[in-house]
Amino acid sequence: MDEQRELLSAVFGIARPGPGELTCDEAGHPAGHSCLTPPEEYDLPTLQEVLRGGLGQPRNLASGGFVDPTVSPRTGLPLLAPFGDRLVEMRAWAYGGRWIGCGTARFGEEVRPVLLVAEREDPAAELHEDGSRVDAAVAEREDPAAELPEGTSWVDAVVAVTGWDARRRRTFDWADVEARLGTALPGDYKQLVELFGVGAFDGFLTLYLPDARFPGEDIVRAAERGRAYGELWEPYEAYPAPGGLLEWASSEQADQCFWLTEGPDPDRWPVMVTEDVPDSWQRFDGTTAEFVYRMLTDRSHPLATARYFDTHWFQSYESEGPE
Repeated sequence: MDEQRELLSAVFGIARPGPGELTCDEAGHPAGHSCLTPPEEYDLPTLQEVLRGGLGQPRNLASGGFVDPTVSPRTGLPLLAPFGDRLVEMRAWAYGGRWIGCGTARFGEEVRPVLLVAEREDPAAELHEDGSRVDAAVAEREDPAAELPEGTSWVDAVVAVTGWDARRRRTFDWADVEARLGTALPGDYKQLVELFGVGAFDGFLTLYLPDARFPGEDIVRAAERGRAYGELWEPYEAYPAPGGLLEWASSEQADQCFWLTEGPDPDRWPVMVTEDVPDSWQRFDGTTAEFVYRMLTDRSHPLATARYFDTHWFQSYESEGPE
């Protein structure tokens, strides 16, 4: 266990935001990454399991010597460059402005595990026609949403800023979920859940899903908890009281996100945020996806991860399949 913690500490020590470019001492390796030496007794499954415990579910970039032909700089290509045609396997995790990867490569007649951290391009650059990114100092002064191309939805903006692969959609019986809750739900919340599944934005904000594996992340059970303990949310009441609170997300620091269910149109419900202290309510008059996007990009947002990361990601907790 100590060895696993040391390994994760070494990886995060390189992956966390910091000055300077990544460099590698391995002969023939290009710039823009750092290779680490895995413990000798670690095979690929062990190495992957250790990283999954700290980073969630990885993307699969290469398997059995075959590279996914859709891999691009946006989805992890820098992790492949050091190994060329010697690469056998590669799994990738996004973490802020860096990629973390583990896999195997051929070294002469041997196939050995490899572990590395590589630079990651800002996926939000795709939002700008000229391919540029917003300077952090400007973003701190101005509204980051002003940089969005005309016609970009808040859901599309969240996908773009996290570099998420939006080709995979999850299906839910929304009619059944909404019948159990006794209310319709915001449309962009349902889109986010279908696109991202279970996990956390910037490893920080977790969406609640229908029929989640863990009760604490299930939106229907969250409503049931609210009915049982809603007196803790004074001066607000819990849904289904008129204008009551319905919880839809929480953070790793015990912040809670609710919809204030005022009015018949869920797409117009404001978001209420509270810390794990009394009388800390903050109101956000925008949609669910706008709330998430601004959390990632606006340093004045009540839960802003933009204060700590310039490049953003979604940490998947799904048990199998691609990220």
